[in-house]
Parts: sequence; structure tokens; C-alpha cells
Amino acid sequence: MKALNYLLATLALGSSVAMADCVKPDAPSLPDGASASMDDMLAGQKSVKTFQEANLEYMGCLEKTFTAAKSRIESGKVSDAETAEELKSNYEKAVDDYNAAVSREETVAGQFNTEIREYKAANPD
Repeated sequence: MKALNYLLATLALGSSVAMADCVKPDAPSLPDGASASMDDMLAGQKSVKTFQEANLEYMGCLEKTFTAAKSRIESGKVSDAETAEELKSNYEKAVDDYNAAVSREETVAGQFNTEIREYKAANPD
């Protein structure tokens, strides 16, 4: 029975390590649309797309983490209360991080759209 508890604890710790492997991307620096050149805006667009791709990978990693934790919890095979609580905590953290990543991507896209409008206003041609 002790061996089973050690195994379960290792699995729970493994799921927290898996979440540590999910790399949260840095939000890009955006150009000031009111004073930026077209090249600056294009570079900004490229950095936003790169961020979105990295964020999608990050969210996929988090999804695997919370899906695995949920499966372990729902399997009913977790007998150690501390391990079950750890799995639940890992699940909740991964879901919260996932939701924050979605919000961050929406914020970056919204900010870039504002800069595009400012650029167009400053460069009506």
C-alpha cells in the first residue's frame, strides 16, 4: 500500500512538473500607432502573430495538464487525500492560467487594433 501511495504522490508531482513545462509567452511590445511608420506597424503585426502562436502552444500545454489532472481525479483511483487535493489544485491552477492566457491574447489584440486605428488616423493616405 505504501508503494501505491508513493506512486500516486509521484504522479501528482509529475502533473505539477508538467505544468511547469508550459511556457507562458511574453506579451509583445506594440508600436505607438500615432507616430509609428508602416514598417513599425508591420513589425508589430508580426510580433502579435508570433505571440498568438506561442500563446496557442501554451494554452495547449495547459489543456493537457488540466485534462490529465481531471482524468486522474475522476478515475477514482486516487486514494491519498493529500494527492487528490494536489491534483485538484493543479487542475484549478491550469484552468485559471488557461483563462488568463485567453484574456491576455484578447487584450493584446485589442491594443494592437487601437494602435492600427491611431496609425490610420495619423496617416490618412
